[in-house]
Amino acid sequence: MNFQTPYYWYDLTLLDKTLNVLSKTAESYGYKIHYAVKANNNERILRRIAHEGYGADCVSGNEVLLAMKCGFHASKIFFAGVGKTDDEIITALQHGIGALVVESIEELEVISELTQQLQRQANIILRINPEVDAHTHGNITTGLKENKFGISESRIFDALSIMRQSSERLLFRGIHFHIGSQMMDFDPVRELCIKVNAIRDAIVSEGFYPRIIDLGGGLGIDYDYPEGQPIPDFVNWCQAIYDTLRLESGEEVHLEPGRSIVGQCGMLISKVLYVKQGEEKKFVILDAGMTELIRPALYGAKHAVRKIKRMGENNRPVFESASISDNSELYDVVGPICESSDTFAKNLPLPPMRRNDLVAILSAGAYGEVMSSEYNGHTKPRVFYSDMKLSDEEH
Repeated sequence: MNFQTPYYWYDLTLLDKTLNVLSKTAESYGYKIHYAVKANNNERILRRIAHEGYGADCVSGNEVLLAMKCGFHASKIFFAGVGKTDDEIITALQHGIGALVVESIEELEVISELTQQLQRQANIILRINPEVDAHTHGNITTGLKENKFGISESRIFDALSIMRQSSERLLFRGIHFHIGSQMMDFDPVRELCIKVNAIRDAIVSEGFYPRIIDLGGGLGIDYDYPEGQPIPDFVNWCQAIYDTLRLESGEEVHLEPGRSIVGQCGMLISKVLYVKQGEEKKFVILDAGMTELIRPALYGAKHAVRKIKRMGENNRPVFESASISDNSELYDVVGPICESSDTFAKNLPLPPMRRNDLVAILSAGAYGEVMSSEYNGHTKPRVFYSDMKLSDEEH
């Protein structure tokens, strides 16, 4: 089957294996999982994850509606985000979602007003900024004082005061934390849990008893050599929490992984348009660029790039060896977009590249398709799956 490039290809078998490992791990610790929809909102993938019985972590009203459309039960949907509009809050209240994750005093006041107008109750989880450094890229760190997310520790009691005044409408359900994304070191997780213990005790001293302790997501994946670790280290992530978080009777841990579930199951397939000899460099110019995968341009993110030898069973790409050999050449792998930042890799050793060769950009299942755009008049990439037949071509 010849698919027109560029396109996303999803390995649904790997997705199922990842879900299986995560479900068994979470169950063994008694933890509840909510999938972070922002990582990948492909409907076919969402339906597969919802079938696992997970909840959904949403950051917009449209994500809430999409999650319900794809089979996530409203009672298991948490709606976070620092800038919820009134209409989004009303939509969430009308659908009876599991909880609104409140990120500021100002937002809590608006929710109180809206519940009064609608004569409804709202389940509230307070997101607290714990001032814990996740030691990841600055643009994906979310738990420091300078970040826009969450209620600062100094204002927790102000939030509780509002909850107390509106206790008939605002129902306290728990506390939420998320310190960053792409964490490969679990020391920040342990540091967070120690901080959570103290914050929870302070909240309990005010007469508020959290049932839900939500620690967000953030578990990273191996971008350097994804073939070696296709399924992330869910066990040690959960163990780090178990070792340091002190749970009281009736409390339960909720986690919100996104990237770690879907990151390795997706790849971007692209064709070589030109191999350009510059004054100092040799460029592989692809038909995919930052419009299809913006992470390298946005974060300086690194993705493994593989030359495709042929398409195997179920259109699974078979790669040429990733090992550096005597005939490897150094290339800058770039896209066609009129931006200097439209670059996937620099000085990358690859087998000799020719026009019309196919390449795969790996670990693109998270923050890939979902962030694609039509900048420069590009058409959004099509999407194909490992279980598709000739008659199944679909967007």
